[in-house]
Amino acid sequence: MSMRSISSSPPRSAASIATLLKACKRTEHLQQIHACIIQRGLEQDQFLISNFISLAHSLSTIAYSTTVFSRVLSPTTFLWNTLIKSHCQNSYFPATLSAFARMKANGSVPDTYTYPLVIKACSAMCRGLEGKSVHGSALRCGLEEDVFVGTSLIDMYGKCGEIGDARKVFDRMSGRNVVSWTAMVVGYVAAGDVVEAKKLFDGMPQRNVASWNAMLCGFVKDGDLSSARGVFDAMPEKNVVSFTTMIDGYAKAGDMAAARFLFEQATEKDVVAWSALISGYVQNGQPNQALKVFLEMESKNVKPDEFILVSLMSATSQLGHLELAQWVDSYVSKSSIDLQQDHVIAALLDMNAKCGNMDRALKLFKEMPKRDLVSYCSMIQGLSIHGCGEDAVRLFNSMLMEGLVPDEVAFTIILTACSHSGLVDEGWNYFQSMKQKYGISPSPDHFACMVDLLSRSGHLGDAYELMKSMHEPHAGAWGALLGACKLHGDSDLGEIVANQLFELEPQNAANYILLSNIYAAAERWIDVSLVRSRMRERSVQKIPGCSKL
Repeated sequence: MSMRSISSSPPRSAASIATLLKACKRTEHLQQIHACIIQRGLEQDQFLISNFISLAHSLSTIAYSTTVFSRVLSPTTFLWNTLIKSHCQNSYFPATLSAFARMKANGSVPDTYTYPLVIKACSAMCRGLEGKSVHGSALRCGLEEDVFVGTSLIDMYGKCGEIGDARKVFDRMSGRNVVSWTAMVVGYVAAGDVVEAKKLFDGMPQRNVASWNAMLCGFVKDGDLSSARGVFDAMPEKNVVSFTTMIDGYAKAGDMAAARFLFEQATEKDVVAWSALISGYVQNGQPNQALKVFLEMESKNVKPDEFILVSLMSATSQLGHLELAQWVDSYVSKSSIDLQQDHVIAALLDMNAKCGNMDRALKLFKEMPKRDLVSYCSMIQGLSIHGCGEDAVRLFNSMLMEGLVPDEVAFTIILTACSHSGLVDEGWNYFQSMKQKYGISPSPDHFACMVDLLSRSGHLGDAYELMKSMHEPHAGAWGALLGACKLHGDSDLGEIVANQLFELEPQNAANYILLSNIYAAAERWIDVSLVRSRMRERSVQKIPGCSKL
């Protein structure tokens, strides 16, 4: 019977309605079938209502299916399980717990199908307290040792950080399967106890690919790539998760050659594997390689997800290439991902700002429903990079007026902006406010920004005094001051600063050459000779120049 024939000739039996339910694809058809159920007096047919509720969850709302269920006078455990399963499978976890509570209040007895679903809901929401209550209920029903209930409890306690309770459940189970063992290994890995995870893994009577992947993930998470590679090589069967885990581990360790080699060895590559490789190149400062892999992925018709596109935008930001940024912006805008997600719009804003497309960046910034510290910093840094230091300062002050509290990164960005634009007074005010107003102790990078600002502006004495107040020597800051000494022709201070650098970087030829040039500009030829002699004594090699032709 077709859907169109329902109104003209309503089905007379539960069997014919059940057949229609299997063919139902649209909400309006579901409502027509519901009308038939009411018309034929079949609202108490629990098998039929069970099928209807399962379908209603996917085609309509949770309220609709719950209303249909509530009209059943004496729902059986089977029907309660259908409602709970539908809630759980559709990630309506609070509704899952609510239905379980109503089920018990109604006098129905939960069974081995009920508890794993309810425990999964507790696990998904990390509700350890409710999980313990459900555990107590299962215990009173004598179901704790059931393999499915026990495995669900192990998983729940592991995800909630209660690894001791997970182990107690595991030890009390009389019958365990490979899933139970794996859940316990995963729990130890999540708790950071790789040693105990490995002991349990070694004692497993049977392993599947999920077991091997759990142990592999534990070693990668612990940074022990040597042991991880040993597990990987010993695996009798590897899947895309195995390869992706190792690729991600090598990428985070900075070994992109090994990551790329494994990627090439994988017979199956999903979007997560591509994402791991692309983000690895981005994180390791190889944006050109990240873009190359992205284009390779495109050529194989693999659809990028939001994480790949965010990595792509980050790679473009590192390159600072305006035309590429415009192409990526257009590509992302045409994609199916939600551009209103905070991390997506933040990456898009940052890319346009750093690549000089300030009009587009400003438009994105103004359209943001809520501007946070990250979005402000992206705009301020973009203005700074492209020579708009005063605009950067005004935006930073607007951020403060909105009540946002700057962190260490924000102060580094604004101090750099002041340095590039020679805004000495503003820089000093921000530097002093760090500790006085916000309780942030200036880091070596903050000192380096201030030294660079003072040096560029010719305040060499102030810069030197600031350097002496640093708790830790910073070669970059001393180097900036030495460069300023050359620029302003201060050979006496240059000599003092260079000697500090010789202690910090005894093999850095650039410092010796810079001091030699300072002496030469002051026509102190004997000192020039002495510097070159010192280089020979310390076997410091000048880096030879070379032609690009």
